[in-house]
Order: sequence, then structure tokens, then C-alpha cells
Amino acid sequence: MSVKYASFGEMANNSFLLVDDKTNMSALIDCPQFNQRMIDLIGDTELKYILLTHGHYDHIIGAKEVKEKYGAKIAISAEDAPMLTSARESLAIFSGAQQNSVEPDIIIDNGDKITLGETEITVLKTPGHTKGSVCYMSGDSLFCGDTLFRLSCGRTDFPGGSWDEMTRSLKKISELDGDMKIYTGHDQNSSLDFEKRNNPYLKNL
Repeated sequence: MSVKYASFGEMANNSFLLVDDKTNMSALIDCPQFNQRMIDLIGDTELKYILLTHGHYDHIIGAKEVKEKYGAKIAISAEDAPMLTSARESLAIFSGAQQNSVEPDIIIDNGDKITLGETEITVLKTPGHTKGSVCYMSGDSLFCGDTLFRLSCGRTDFPGGSWDEMTRSLKKISELDGDMKIYTGHDQNSSLDFEKRNNPYLKNL
């Protein structure tokens, strides 16, 4: 598996393309925009899935048009699925952002496996930022959305957020084996060992 990524917009939203090297099948993790930059990121891969870490508008705006262009299936948790069709639930209405409503194709839950050619992606439920936030794990890579950031973690003051749930989710991540590559929903990526040593939200669990 190889990973490509690009950052979009003023909020520096990261979108990651997981590519199964054997088959050239791909999965997009989060879809903040649909534009030429997104088309270039997907490139000539065979896009099978749009895997959403959660339903806030800045992570989903491009999902409808990417789905229509490539025929990819949208996956999201049951708790966050209403955000795909509600500007209030996704918080788009509060920011003036456009809500490009779309229905999910796959409802995911903790421990679910998504097969991408010869690559397996595992769903890890990590509520806290939203009730249905998830991470996606494949090999030594963890795609965290807005749960874990470099030297920080996601906000819990939005509707559906919970600091108690965030703490439990961060503990779950901290207990994963090995020095995983941490791919974050915004700004810089990191590694699990670095975060365990330096991130105050992990050190103080």
C-alpha cells in the first residue's frame, strides 16, 4: 500500500489516497473539496471508496461530486451519517459553507474490515470530536481525522463532542502496537511514538 495526500482550503484539511500497489485500487480518506487538486490526487487510480472519519462539513463537502465522477462508495458511521444530508448537523449552516447532500453507501462500525485489493483497512471507533468519529488503520498507518493531531487532539465543544469519550479514544490509540504513522485531518502528520513522548493529551492519560 502507498499513501498520497494533499491539503485543501483555509483550514488545511488533509485528504489521503490509499493505493493498493498490486491492483491500483484506491480509497480516499475524507473529501474536503472537489476540484482539480482532488482530481490530481486521485489520478489514474481506480477509486473504490470514500472513507469519512466524521461528518463535519469541512471533511465531506466534495464527497457527492467525487462519488458521482468515480462511482466510489461512501462509508461513514451510523452516528455521523445524518451529517451528510443536514447542514445543521454537519455545522455547514454556521459557517456559510455549502452542504452537498449525499447518502452513504456503507455504514461502518468498530472492527469492520474494508478490503481494497490486497490491502485491508480496519475501522477503529474513536468518538469524542463527534459521536461517530472513526480512525482507519492499515498496516503501520493510522488515519485519525480530527481525533489526534500533532501535539494536540480534536475539539470536543461542538454538538456531539465529549471530553470523556475523547480521553477514552486517545487511550485506545495510545495502546496500539508499534510506532504507527499518524495521518491527521489537519496540518502536520506525525508518528505514534512521537505523540506518546510529546503530546500532552497522551502523556497525561
